[in-house]
Amino acid sequence: MMRRAVVGSLALAAAAHAVPAALFLPPVRDVLAPRIAGRGNPGHVALTFDDGPHHDATPLVLAVLRRHRVRATFFVLGEQLAYAPRLGRALADDGHEVAVHGWDHRCLLRRGPSAVYDDLARTVEVVERHTGARPRRMRAPYGVFTGPALLAGSRLGLEPVLWTCWGRDWTRRATPASVASTVIRGLSGGGTILLHDSDVAATPGSWRATVGALPSVLDHCRAHGFAVGPLVDHDERAGSRLPDTDRVIG
Repeated sequence: MMRRAVVGSLALAAAAHAVPAALFLPPVRDVLAPRIAGRGNPGHVALTFDDGPHHDATPLVLAVLRRHRVRATFFVLGEQLAYAPRLGRALADDGHEVAVHGWDHRCLLRRGPSAVYDDLARTVEVVERHTGARPRRMRAPYGVFTGPALLAGSRLGLEPVLWTCWGRDWTRRATPASVASTVIRGLSGGGTILLHDSDVAATPGSWRATVGALPSVLDHCRAHGFAVGPLVDHDERAGSRLPDTDRVIG
């Protein structure tokens, strides 16, 4: 009897740790957790970038966004930001939202509660120090959340957010045309786009395809009447349009 109880407790603990990882699957999160999926205002598209800041890629992404007068949400790695604090300041100065992607790009399934909390807390601190604003959102590396990660995020005031479409811009075969077409194929109003302004967890130089694809993606959104902006402007309760997302930045 005691052995069965211990085994049952361990099974429950393992489930609590790993079950949130199922949110990585789009059909699961769209049905069970649309807000975590990044569903928002149907007249708005949230533009997000992971894995930066990167000394080569991030400035080029920022230049494209300035030209198109668009703001975005950047889910940064604390380790990367600590190496490039001036880029954190540049993100903030251009009016972008800076959010948490963890300290480094390690899958959370193999990390315990204490380690996860410490890494998220360290990242929150470095974001606040280098941007002047406390982050409000987090995205797990590889999009794989765990129970401890969600609990730690809640304690730190971080809302978990994934995405509704991506560009597969981390692959060796990615080109500006393939990234743009992949995003556009999966995009609808109220969606959240995932791209990368870094190759820290990707094929070296893959960010060049992202930079090349951005103008086409933004032009597509404009042509279909979608305002484009950060997740902070993505609340579906705000109405059909969010004119603030189109304001001039810089």
